Amino acid sequence: MKYEIVGDNLQMVKIDLSPGEGVYAEAGSMVNMTGSFLMESQLKGGIISGLKRAVTGESIFLTRFTPGSGAGFVSFAGTMPGRIFPVTIADQKEFIARKESFLCCDEGVELDVAFIDKIRAGLFGGGGFILQRMTGQGTVFLHCCGDIIEMTLLPGEVIKVQTGLVVGFDLTVGYDIALAGGITTALFGGEGLFVTTLTGPGRVVLQSMDIAKIAASIIPFLPKPEVKVRPV
Repeated sequence: MKYEIVGDNLQMVKIDLSPGEGVYAEAGSMVNMTGSFLMESQLKGGIISGLKRAVTGESIFLTRFTPGSGAGFVSFAGTMPGRIFPVTIADQKEFIARKESFLCCDEGVELDVAFIDKIRAGLFGGGGFILQRMTGQGTVFLHCCGDIIEMTLLPGEVIKVQTGLVVGFDLTVGYDIALAGGITTALFGGEGLFVTTLTGPGRVVLQSMDIAKIAASIIPFLPKPEVKVRPV
């Protein structure tokens, strides 16, 4: 499998496949593909894995793309303005990601769920109690809103992140929340009551924008439906 990420801030990933290779993608993410390509909806990993994906808010079925009789390409794009980035999955190199960030992956990558074991982090961390856990062997492509911020944390190194901006992190990274400064700062600082804390070692991927906050900021400016009052 070879791939190319095309575009700037409205990206898509173009994947070249040879006969015998395949790729799984989230339903509705395909942009274009070679005419000989075949598509088939499958329960990757079986019914249990499909139900787990449903718990995360994703489709029960994934679509498997194969090149048919000859080599070809298939392209995928996300559902929001942002960037696509690859993550290599291997033994002892598992990755945890926001449930809505998954785009597509190699056939060798297994998708599972990861539960946040700290109640406060699940309630106030911006990602809920359930994240996606990616294991196996291969490459997975994730999509973020806005630009990508990547960093590698040293053992014990801590960064604080605005809730909702964490896309994913290595399994070795600790995930929690903390108050955003003192009470006055938390109430009036404009950053919310809590920030997400990530503790190394491991890779961390952040996004520069939170689609939920973007949507909330647009709503007050949307045209309001006219209310017609009928004369009595």
